[in-house]
Amino acid sequence: MNERILVVEDEKSIAKILKIELEYEGYEVIAANDGRTGFQLALEGNFDLILLDVMLPELNGMEVLRKIRKENDMIPIILLTARNMTMDKVAGLDLGANDYITKPFEMEELLARVRSSLRQSAVSTSALKAEEEILTIKDIMVNPQTREVERGGKPISLTPKEFDFLVYLLANKNRIVTRDNIINNVWGYEYIGETNVIDVYIRHLRKKLEEDFSDSQIIHTVRGVGYIIKES
Repeated sequence: MNERILVVEDEKSIAKILKIELEYEGYEVIAANDGRTGFQLALEGNFDLILLDVMLPELNGMEVLRKIRKENDMIPIILLTARNMTMDKVAGLDLGANDYITKPFEMEELLARVRSSLRQSAVSTSALKAEEEILTIKDIMVNPQTREVERGGKPISLTPKEFDFLVYLLANKNRIVTRDNIINNVWGYEYIGETNVIDVYIRHLRKKLEEDFSDSQIIHTVRGVGYIIKES
């Protein structure tokens, strides 16, 4: 069965081009031109990936993203954002978007991001099915099966990509991982976005995992090399 993609884009000419190009690549594509319809389709359609414009009528893209993540924290979502709208990108990542691409974009770049997100989703799903071990460090507990995270018995809410990032760090506990390692293993080999996305996620993880705890520092920066998560 072909992978199914939902395109939520109010500019019908862009939606039509995306549909044609994605179908040419072998995907099954459904398009919606407003946020409310897109959200309903996302809930009902059993899609493998969603391309979601930020500026939408009825419900804006951020609200659609927030509502989808309440129901489904696994499906890859790529935001389509306006150029230089940094706050949209940061807010989207905070709400659980897996990636973003700015308009106007090259179709080959978008297709690469789609392939990367779908591949990472398949790898994550496979890993979750195979992984039974609870991952721990200090008083942090991560359950890959249920995607639950706790510290000191307190639940910690992570976005899907934050969770994947943390699992990768824990899988390499007490070993330095470079920025290239992180991009290749968490975002995928074809990721061609801004590498400072790593800094954004490190900051988010530190805030969620370390604040309000006296023995707080978990993720350490190795200047000029990368990061390490370690016991002490």
